[in-house]
Amino acid sequence: MAWNEPGSGGNGRDKDPWGGGGRQEGPPDLDEALRKLKGMLGSLFGKGGGGAGSQGGKGRSIKWTTVLIVAVIIWGLSGIYITPLGERAVVTRFGEYHETKMPGPHWLPRFIDKQTPVNVDTVYSFAHATQMLTRDENIVYVELEVQYRVPDAPASLFNVVDPHSSLRHATESALRQVIGLTTLDQALTYGRQTVRDEVFVLLNNTLEIYEPGINVTDVNMQAVRAPEEVQSAFDDVIKAREDQERVKNQAQTYANGIVPRAQGRAGRILAAAKAYRDRIILNAQGDVALFNLLLPEYRKAPEVTRERLYLETIELIMGSTSKVIIDVDGGNQLMYLPVDKILEQRGSSSSNRQRELIAPSPVSIPLDTSSNSTMSGQVTRQGR
Repeated sequence: MAWNEPGSGGNGRDKDPWGGGGRQEGPPDLDEALRKLKGMLGSLFGKGGGGAGSQGGKGRSIKWTTVLIVAVIIWGLSGIYITPLGERAVVTRFGEYHETKMPGPHWLPRFIDKQTPVNVDTVYSFAHATQMLTRDENIVYVELEVQYRVPDAPASLFNVVDPHSSLRHATESALRQVIGLTTLDQALTYGRQTVRDEVFVLLNNTLEIYEPGINVTDVNMQAVRAPEEVQSAFDDVIKAREDQERVKNQAQTYANGIVPRAQGRAGRILAAAKAYRDRIILNAQGDVALFNLLLPEYRKAPEVTRERLYLETIELIMGSTSKVIIDVDGGNQLMYLPVDKILEQRGSSSSNRQRELIAPSPVSIPLDTSSNSTMSGQVTRQGR
């Protein structure tokens, strides 16, 4: 006998295999489950019927209002955002630029507006290194670093696709243009600062044309050198150039020390010559003036004036010599007066006034009449 057939228990219902005991239960009914699910969906979407009445519809309306209010609150809270210091929030409405928000708390309607933060205070940097061809057809390795900021947030988002990549391409273009107009010696030695300045100006001019919202703040030349294959030869050239500059500096230092001294000596000689010239001219003018004063007197008394001039001349001559020899008339002796000794003795006695000045007695020198000419020559030499 099958398990679902009536048994012999009197009422035709035996225990079923589901363990229900003596209850009137059978296996789950699929149709009943579907009907319950349909009823639940109908009550959720307001399609209930039967005995629920108006109270069921009112409960469903309150439930939907609550859900709507909660959804609106969540939507409103989701639009609150804070822009940090140093950033700008670029707001787009349905993909089109709307406005730029400053740092601080803001709100936007979610799913309508969208904000994109852009840092405008941070200084970014990147290094660029490559080999380039110079004006004299030599290859040089150049490495530089570019520092920049993004002050214009909307322009950096909408004017170009990738402003950072555009800046790299503009840097390489500007560097190649400047190196292409520079010789290898200039790039390796004294022209590095010029290359840096020209790249900086050319790069900013290029960015002004495309307006990517980027401002280049500095360009630093990191390394400029020849290729590795010829680096040793270029090192020798640079060392020789440095030696040349060193020798030139030493020569210039020596010249700076010699020329002023020579100029000083020349100035001194010129000043002495000018003073001598002025002295001679003034003396000559004084002699002329003196002669002009004596001429009328001489015309009035020639003998007296001639005698006075003779005495003044003898006084001048005798005052400038240290030895005096006097020829005594009618004798064969010469009298010698050591004037220099007398002056020295006077100078020594001036410090001691109590001592009496004793002048040396004249010395008589016998004369040989047979050798008058020889003695005369000796006396003349002594007088001079």
